[in-house]
Amino acid sequence: VQLQAFGGGLVQAGGSLRLSCAASRRSFSRYGMGWFRQAPGKEREFVAAVSGSGFTTRYADSVKGRFTISRDNAKNTVYLQMDSLKPDDTAVYYCAAGASAITTRPWEPDYWGQGTHVTVSS
Repeated sequence: VQLQAFGGGLVQAGGSLRLSCAASRRSFSRYGMGWFRQAPGKEREFVAAVSGSGFTTRYADSVKGRFTISRDNAKNTVYLQMDSLKPDDTAVYYCAAGASAITTRPWEPDYWGQGTHVTVSS
């Protein structure tokens, strides 16, 4: 599975961005999809994930109520709508795909896309 992420950029605190990730594989709906992020000097962390059907989602506590993950299986694309952004959300965001259930803790994807930079200014 090849993953291509789009949508990063610079935004002011309180603003919004939507990230997109396009997958190459026809069996896209068989994979859980998710987003991780890595801030400068920190380890990569889980942000959100959505099941293959799109019915189950999971979020890190730090983004609950502000970020929304969704997917369009007809377009082989997963989205991350980020609202009420904070400077602490500044990071490189990575799209990922995994065959294991997204409720597995920790969820360990099988495939990773390249990162897209998100910078939130105060």
